[in-house]
Amino acid sequence: MEPKAETSHKLVFEKEGVYLHTNAKRSNQDTTIPGFIRIVERGGEPALEWSALEDEGRNTAAVFYTKKDGEGGVEDTNFDPGYEPDWAVISTVKRDRVREHPPVKETSQWSFSLPLSELYSLRRSRFSLGRNFLVFTSRGGHPLPPLHFHRGGTRELLRALQHYIILAPSPVDGRLFLAYPHDSGALSQSFDELHLFDDGSSDLVSVSLLFCRFIQDPYATTFGGFSKVTNFFRGALRPPDSPFHSRGPQDHHGPPSADDEPGFELITCLGPKPDVTRGQPLDKWEEFLDPEGRVKDPQQIKELVFRGGITPSLRKDVWKFLLGFYPWNSTVKEREDILRMKTDEYFRMKVQWKSVSEEQEMRNSLLRGYRSLIERDVSRTDRHNTFFSGNDNPGLALLNDVLMTYCMFNFDLGYVQGMSDLLAPLLFVTQNEVESFWCLTGFMEMHQNFEESQEAMKQQLLQLSLLMKALDPELLDYLDSQDSGSLCFCFRWLLIWFKREFSFEDILSLWEVLWTRLPCENFHLLMAASILESQRGEFIGSDHDFNTILKHINELTMKLDLQTVLRGAEANYLQLACCKELPVKVQEVIGLYVPPSPDDETSPESESHEMQ
Repeated sequence: MEPKAETSHKLVFEKEGVYLHTNAKRSNQDTTIPGFIRIVERGGEPALEWSALEDEGRNTAAVFYTKKDGEGGVEDTNFDPGYEPDWAVISTVKRDRVREHPPVKETSQWSFSLPLSELYSLRRSRFSLGRNFLVFTSRGGHPLPPLHFHRGGTRELLRALQHYIILAPSPVDGRLFLAYPHDSGALSQSFDELHLFDDGSSDLVSVSLLFCRFIQDPYATTFGGFSKVTNFFRGALRPPDSPFHSRGPQDHHGPPSADDEPGFELITCLGPKPDVTRGQPLDKWEEFLDPEGRVKDPQQIKELVFRGGITPSLRKDVWKFLLGFYPWNSTVKEREDILRMKTDEYFRMKVQWKSVSEEQEMRNSLLRGYRSLIERDVSRTDRHNTFFSGNDNPGLALLNDVLMTYCMFNFDLGYVQGMSDLLAPLLFVTQNEVESFWCLTGFMEMHQNFEESQEAMKQQLLQLSLLMKALDPELLDYLDSQDSGSLCFCFRWLLIWFKREFSFEDILSLWEVLWTRLPCENFHLLMAASILESQRGEFIGSDHDFNTILKHINELTMKLDLQTVLRGAEANYLQLACCKELPVKVQEVIGLYVPPSPDDETSPESESHEMQ
């Protein structure tokens, strides 16, 4: 009897750059495995398959997930997933020895193939720093390892899946979608109706698990190895390619969502960039105070600071006003009372974590996680600065204590990697534990970049894309042609306000300029646009691809002139502000958009404008 011929297969969908993150605890295992995701029809049955890049050239899909229905599946006792998925209830894997699957050769333990008829659900989740990933679960209850789309493609994959199955949102969990076989009317269902990427529902991942993930991810991956962060964030931001993805008219004047294509008509009214000059630092303070100590003209102070910064000897006084520690209209006596009250409040919060015994902390994984992460970050924050250098430095102890106390102040957020970068300059200037803490709380109120959902970060990158489309559409088109149009390589700039791009002294000058919120609250985005424009000669006409663009951007660290960038950012603002046909979305970004009054909304002129 002749052997049975191998079943033919048809490749329906393929996407590279899909990484399997194992979070393996064993030191001899890779925790990030690049590979391919495919939809393949084998013998007429479609299957979802992932194979590692190193396995290409060999047959794929060594692991099969089967129904838990007693069909003879045998549990693989040697299988070690190496990660702790929050969605997993059953972590064992079974190989089907009854069903006839296409013959495969043994490859790495992570490759898998799942027939779509056995797909039970998919879950869209997000780690911190904007990392979106998909988790597929079989009808036997077995979750596959999470797949991270570092180069985008999740929407394309889900569209391809819709040709074979229906994805219905779970009534219990807004990020969980159940798979059903197609019926005759299923093809008419719109992809957008599934709301796969709506963020209205809350994730069920606990705060403790979130920080377990933070602790497992090394600091170098978060900031030092920035290319990985960029890739993680890139998949979440990439806009859909479908021409049918559009916003409803009711959202016309609202801020763009994370999945919107930030497009608008080409701007032709921009004039030449104006020449901008910087001023001298604010070097007098007492003359701006009335006899009782009130600041007579806060706006004038802000304008002087925006134009030239602050003399180092005055920073300790002026920063406390810029960051909201003292009200601008407070008297000297009132400020003494505020300092006394804030000091008492600070030490009450500090005592809360200081009084926790080791035995108590062993039962408090959140506090333990915060402490571990803070200790690790403090040990490598601005160690080149004499205030934080050396062993047993008092500055390091203050940095640690202020961050731990902030966890008591805002326990929902706690500590997130990067917050030590924000605190260090504050502590260096104030030289005071209490004052630096309250300045940090004020900074965090205007700096929403550390929220778990990362919506603020995605929104800022989209707004930066809008600015670049207005200021230099040719450069943005070039970056987009090199798969860099999402501008995710600017992620670190915006996350910690250029802390790694300029010297420590420059950061003191830059941040006090940004704290004035002049000429608009998004001046830091105009700065980012200024830096990108300064590099257009390097990019346009070159053979750069995504990786070399990312490498070049990272190598700009400590090579940028702050005053040149500030002049370019202000010139960008003035150039846009002078344009009389500036799109509403760009007006919103730079703070020029004024919503129409109720009377205007009902006038014929407003209706005509709305139609336009």
